[in-house]
Amino acid sequence: MAFRRSVRDDEPMVVSEPLVHATLLGEALEQGPVAVFVFDEELRYVAVNEYACSLLGYERAELLELRAGALSEPGSMEEYAAVVQQRQAEGRTRVRRKDGEVIPLRFRACETRVAGLTFYVGVAWPE
Repeated sequence: MAFRRSVRDDEPMVVSEPLVHATLLGEALEQGPVAVFVFDEELRYVAVNEYACSLLGYERAELLELRAGALSEPGSMEEYAAVVQQRQAEGRTRVRRKDGEVIPLRFRACETRVAGLTFYVGVAWPE
């Protein structure tokens, strides 16, 4: 069983199945309060959440055609290289929205492995 519900209604529900946990986390991040970007070793975006799309003014399909760093201000590619080389990075950057507005963001990113493949996940939020 995916959920274990206590006999008592005042006790919290415990989520114990890894698949249920991963699904809940994925659903929460899709609607979450930070922009989430996943890119591969060639810096191609492979997943973005709704907030990333809204923040940058792009449709999801448009963002998935881009490479990490494509929207950053000149000189910002070092940030993405640091994620790949050091397996993690954090800091500040400036990105250009689809409408041309440049916005400052804070970010954290790190390497992760999914099904034996290497990806990089980054979260960003406006300063």
